[in-house]
Amino acid sequence: MATLSINGVRKSYGSLEVLSNIDLELEDGGFLVLLGPSGCGKSTLLSIIAGLEPSSGGDIFIGERKMNDVHPKDRNIAMVFQSYALYPTMPVRRNIGFGLEMRKVPQGERDAAVQKAAELLQIEHLLDRKPGQLSGGQRQRVAMGRAIVRDPDLFLFDEPLSNLDAKLRVEMRTEIKRLHDRLGTSVVYVTHDQVEAMTLGTKVAVMRNGIIQQLADPQTIYEKPANMFVAGFIGSPTMNFLSGRLEEQDGALALRYGDSVLALPDTEASARPFIGREVVAGIRPETFSTHSDGPSLTGTVDVVEPTGPDTMVVLNVAGQMITARLGSRDRPVLGAPMTLAVDTSALNLFDPESGNRI
Repeated sequence: MATLSINGVRKSYGSLEVLSNIDLELEDGGFLVLLGPSGCGKSTLLSIIAGLEPSSGGDIFIGERKMNDVHPKDRNIAMVFQSYALYPTMPVRRNIGFGLEMRKVPQGERDAAVQKAAELLQIEHLLDRKPGQLSGGQRQRVAMGRAIVRDPDLFLFDEPLSNLDAKLRVEMRTEIKRLHDRLGTSVVYVTHDQVEAMTLGTKVAVMRNGIIQQLADPQTIYEKPANMFVAGFIGSPTMNFLSGRLEEQDGALALRYGDSVLALPDTEASARPFIGREVVAGIRPETFSTHSDGPSLTGTVDVVEPTGPDTMVVLNVAGQMITARLGSRDRPVLGAPMTLAVDTSALNLFDPESGNRI
């Protein structure tokens, strides 16, 4: 196991900058998720950590060792790819142990390592099959087994679940989390799936256009997003954005939207300079309820989406669309007015000009 330190890493292709001054620290045994939309630079950063791509500047340390000029095979890392990258003519047993074979590890030691990895991943019964005889989830387990036998300082996962169907993704996500808990090896994991990021990571780096927008634990990113991009990228349904003017009424803050006012809780002093200015209130769908107490929003029911355990309701609130997650027994009527209580203690305020949380 080892720590990972990334200091001021940049990457450019000619005049196109795809990574800009990336700074990251991952503790020994931590699980870092690089999260963002396609083209944000997360896979490029993973390739630089692996040594598959040179950086244009900055330093990378694994443990105390500077890795800038170290060949990939000498970095003691193991990588799991989206495409599995298995040898179709080799049985599972040899696929898992092939890296050790190339390093001239003795047969007995190889066999013991392969057996241990297979037991850990519950694929002992597949060792004599070839990849073409396996399901997608089984192939991904084999690819993970090949990484485990390396006993690396660092695991690198590049969107390993993207090729799996929804049910298998959930199963493999649980498997990866269980594996990390057992092995305790540091992990860097690339994904565009925010559910994977929230469930797996001890730290999440949300990226956009080659820049880290926020680096924190999943709960902090969910509850206190650094800006509107992070707030809108994390969560399903995503955070609602209600635009209005920040006012002070009887010493308390309130948000005026259209002809209505939403009372706000005691807010940090950082919001007071915005009194009299336009702001954006970020409200998570699950903070709404049909209770009548406390601050509330009233709108017209525009869409109703039963999902089984929940009912998603889209309200037209003064011309702005707001999504609420209600209970399965709630039965809103299309076109009818509806008032929902808001837990404003979970509300975030944003500066519409910069997009940053106030």
